Amino acid sequence: MFLKNAWYVACTPDEIADKPLGRTICGENIAFYRGEANRVAAVENFCPHRGAPLSLGKVCDGKLVCGYHGLAMGCDGKTVAMPGQRVRGFPAIKSFVVVERYGFIWVWPGDAALATPDTIPHLAWHNNPAWAYGGGLFHIQCDYRLMIDNLMDLTHETYVHANSIGQKEIDEVPCKTTVEGDQVITSRFMHNISAPPFWQMALRGNNLADDVPVDRWQICRFTPPSNVMIEVGVAHAGKGGYDAAPEHKANSVVVDFITPETETFIHYFWGMARQFNPADAALTATVREGQGKIFSEDLEMLELQQKNLLAHPGRALLMLNIDAGGVQSRRVLERLIAQQQVATGAAVTTTAATAASIATASTCR
Repeated sequence: MFLKNAWYVACTPDEIADKPLGRTICGENIAFYRGEANRVAAVENFCPHRGAPLSLGKVCDGKLVCGYHGLAMGCDGKTVAMPGQRVRGFPAIKSFVVVERYGFIWVWPGDAALATPDTIPHLAWHNNPAWAYGGGLFHIQCDYRLMIDNLMDLTHETYVHANSIGQKEIDEVPCKTTVEGDQVITSRFMHNISAPPFWQMALRGNNLADDVPVDRWQICRFTPPSNVMIEVGVAHAGKGGYDAAPEHKANSVVVDFITPETETFIHYFWGMARQFNPADAALTATVREGQGKIFSEDLEMLELQQKNLLAHPGRALLMLNIDAGGVQSRRVLERLIAQQQVATGAAVTTTAATAASIATASTCR
């Protein structure tokens, strides 16, 4: 169900600034906190003493202290101390590889030996004065793949977001979907159309006329495990469209990090990185507010869609050409998850064979 050998956004730094955070990711219940030298750490959210959630504890001298009986845990999952008790022989709980980068805390819920920080996606706008960024977090009751489907097929904007970014031309102009390795790209380019309300606001934010024809683009890029970056924008018609000079367009990247909690819940980290008028803090707040309203419109649709699918688990769904981005993204995920399962199975077989060999050798002595 989940690609565990991958990096997921776990939280933002402010969520663990004052106290530990408990969050389930890909079925793993994890406690995140700042340990020694203020470095982020993550361990299984389970105290080995009585099973209490460690996230309800506190951090003292870089150790995570259980809020039930005071057991102190190291970032490696080993018990360090407990008042009046000898506990260093306690079995270690699971620890997770975590990295703080680009304004997010990233976690690798799978095999720690395979975690390579270099594969965390590069976010060009972080700490870059040429960009402005604003975003947020939604907790949504849906399968993470439904959100990927939603983001890789933007024809729904015409209907779900009719008062903000939707317009009939999205329906009328076909999209193109390609697959490049593990990345799926769906793009749509619209020419000589009217800008919808959100993009009229964006044009004004870049000191451009909002009542003239524009060229509009949407380029959705899915990369595993569940990240979708969408290049969006409008330019005054006839100025080059996507390739127009900065003074003729308003362009951004819609940021979507979808972190599965369970099979039917997700943590959805959303945002917009903007390349026009980045120093305008008021514009950043306005864009963030607008994006938040747009994404909240998706929330109700996805949650009710999930309820329908759970109520009719065997019912076949229709597939249209507009679904190509989501379909191809699912195929990439299925392939990678299958490879992960094969690798895990081989590792289990090897471990079992090694254990059997040791047991036989011990018996023969």
